[in-house]
Amino acid sequence: MNRTGDSFESDAENVALNQEEQLATRAAWLYFIGNSTQAQIAKKLGLTRQRVNRLLSYAREQGLVQINVTGKLANCVALEHEMARAYELKDAVVVPSPADASQLRTVIAAAAGHYLSEQLHDGMSLGVGWGRTLRLSLASVPRKTYRKLSVVSLIGGLTQSSAVNPHETASHLADIIGAECYYFAGPAYTDSAHSLDVLMKQPMLQDVMQRGQRVDLAFLSVGDITAQSTMAALNLITKEEMASLRAKGATGDVCSHWINVEGEMVDHPLNSRAVGLLPDDLRKIKDCILVSGGKAKVEVIHGALRAKLANRIVTDEQTALQLMAMASSRG
Repeated sequence: MNRTGDSFESDAENVALNQEEQLATRAAWLYFIGNSTQAQIAKKLGLTRQRVNRLLSYAREQGLVQINVTGKLANCVALEHEMARAYELKDAVVVPSPADASQLRTVIAAAAGHYLSEQLHDGMSLGVGWGRTLRLSLASVPRKTYRKLSVVSLIGGLTQSSAVNPHETASHLADIIGAECYYFAGPAYTDSAHSLDVLMKQPMLQDVMQRGQRVDLAFLSVGDITAQSTMAALNLITKEEMASLRAKGATGDVCSHWINVEGEMVDHPLNSRAVGLLPDDLRKIKDCILVSGGKAKVEVIHGALRAKLANRIVTDEQTALQLMAMASSRG
């Protein structure tokens, strides 16, 4: 079916929301509905009080504030607060879901790249996972050189070149922000638990593992357990392994480790062969941003958040609504 020009324009508007309007809407929601002071809003958004004052004036002038906040992100900002409370998060970023579902990854990635860039500073260490959304997010990270900033890949990689290879994602980000880069010189999965033990005893990999455990900020995604997942598309797991993972209650993976809906690692051989940070390591990282969305990933996102594998999230409105429904129903 042919789509009209108006439909395409509407989708483009959803994908590329005006940055000033986004900030103004967030500030207006916090001020008029959230009853926050301008000083509190400035601290939350990382702005000066003068900038917040200008944003509130902009919101009034543009008609974003009437009796209620009418900006495009009003519902999303409310969801951000609800998500933070329900999952005890430090922060949540919720963007409008695009009308065209094929654009979902692009929309989330753009918001994630912008959010990540706001967190970067000199002297920090950044741990990076992998996935198509994370790779896309790098397009929204401004090129800037930081002093003494390092990037550490948190999982093993692929044996062939690929846009979603963890090694290439980490090295690309390091290039954008002028950072040193460290990564696991090994596969995503070894052929046996014994091989993993031997591999991880190598001093070089022990050094990378220790760097990963000490990062200031982790930037991660999660994988689902469908035939369309990155793991399946790259033939990192077989159909038989996927079936046995489902039988064990797995809903998806975090850093190549498979978890259930409660965020617990399932009892499966793949988890004893995964090269990368364990969920217990992720819990100890001060700040961990989870970037993901879509119906197929709701259960694994819920599990990761329930298990405290991440304390920040960037997702879309529909996913956030489903997560809130899950959080409410499961207590």
